[in-house]
Amino acid sequence: MLVAAAVCPCPPLLVPEVAAGAAPELDAARAACADALGVLAASRPEGLVVVGPADTAGPGIHPQGARGSFRGFGVDMDVYLGADTGDAHGPDLPHGLAVGAWLLGRAGWTGTPVDGIGVGEELSAERCAAVGRDIAARSGRTALLVLGDASACRTLKAPGYLDERAAPFDAEAGRALGAADVAALAALDQALARELKVSGRAPWQVLAGAAEGADLAGTLLYEDAPYGVGYVAAAWS
Repeated sequence: MLVAAAVCPCPPLLVPEVAAGAAPELDAARAACADALGVLAASRPEGLVVVGPADTAGPGIHPQGARGSFRGFGVDMDVYLGADTGDAHGPDLPHGLAVGAWLLGRAGWTGTPVDGIGVGEELSAERCAAVGRDIAARSGRTALLVLGDASACRTLKAPGYLDERAAPFDAEAGRALGAADVAALAALDQALARELKVSGRAPWQVLAGAAEGADLAGTLLYEDAPYGVGYVAAAWS
């Protein structure tokens, strides 16, 4: 049963060691993520699933203790999904899940079993919803930490350059995430999201599937587009 969800952006720049001198520019986003994780903790979950973007369609499963690294961003720093079991297997976490692991470590998240699922832009809305329903069908009280960014096309200097469709897409995604509008999230256009370089589409649609019938209410905690990339943080409970 899904009892709560936190939605957070996942740029590696959220990690101050990666952002270096630019770190203060995302202080408000970090604070919003901390608030969202506070809502998760208050829901007293018996299990936490971290869902984030991946390079392959997936779903890719990552067990508790899976390791992530920010070495690809010039920082010699490892993070672990939940408690470090000392027995990390398989490939490193995708960077979105690594940011999620960093957020959990920063929040001091302990005691609740954690595992991760990576989903890529090729995973259809229907398949994403099915992954979400499987999560919600787990026994006990389950919470979700959902990572993903909106469009990367908000300004001329954005990674995907300026696309006039980006701001309206982000506005609707932000509204839906803030309102816990499951139907609107499920209806996000996969092809348009790909063109706008939206990494959050698949994770958000996993959330939509997991939240079907859960009757959760949403709160929008942050919405901005620093560096021309849309970032949204929200809490559902």
